[in-house]
Amino acid sequence: MDIRLDGRTALITGGSKGLGLAMAQKFAESGANVVIAARDAATLAAAEASINSKVQGAAKAIPTDVTDPAQCKALYDSAVAQFGKVDILVNNAGQSQTGKFEDITDEIWAADIALKLMAQVRLSRLAFGPMKQRRWGRIINVLNTGAKAPRAGGAPTAVTRAAGMALSKVMAGEGAPFNVLVNAMNTGLIVSDQHVRRWEASDKSKTLDQFLADVGKNLPMGRMGESEEFANLACFLASDAAGYINGTAINVDGGMCPVV
Repeated sequence: MDIRLDGRTALITGGSKGLGLAMAQKFAESGANVVIAARDAATLAAAEASINSKVQGAAKAIPTDVTDPAQCKALYDSAVAQFGKVDILVNNAGQSQTGKFEDITDEIWAADIALKLMAQVRLSRLAFGPMKQRRWGRIINVLNTGAKAPRAGGAPTAVTRAAGMALSKVMAGEGAPFNVLVNAMNTGLIVSDQHVRRWEASDKSKTLDQFLADVGKNLPMGRMGESEEFANLACFLASDAAGYINGTAINVDGGMCPVV
């Protein structure tokens, strides 16, 4: 199946590396314009250049802290000014934040909610109305499998990701009559910048490839997922080919999560 996004514009947060960059590259290769946002301007500029080297003029990078409501509004307005509309919103910004429950302070809770939940709320709210007016839209919330199967020591991330799954279902019901489809993608163990950082923080007695192989060897498929595999599903969900998929939370984890 040849999945195409010609004429569409996608806004992807956390788009400078890892899953966000993989999705942006896949979307651009499939014909979409992409606006990528992240906090690190230098890394973001490199991502923009990488995408545009393959699909000239397809990508626009906008440095943004999505925990700031004013910057969320400026990001959305800039995307519309650049490409005329936002058809596809991928809420991908986030990082793993976990710890013992009694050690998680109010400040940590507030920061996690701002990054993982309220950024989704604010950007989706900006995009939702115009999508409904055009009677076409796709919102993808990138979560993780902890949203369905939280583990001990998994807060605050498991809690905010579960909230994101509920948010996805609420919006899916409200958007359905207008062909605005909202789905979540729950990541498992997929090779990303977070795992590279963990390797860099280790004693480096193993190469990066050995480190990643060890992480993945006990998974059902015997390996970690690749960001391109994640991007392939995101591209499908963002397309007309997925026109009857709405309100789902799909595990992209190679069968790791015990909850379907």
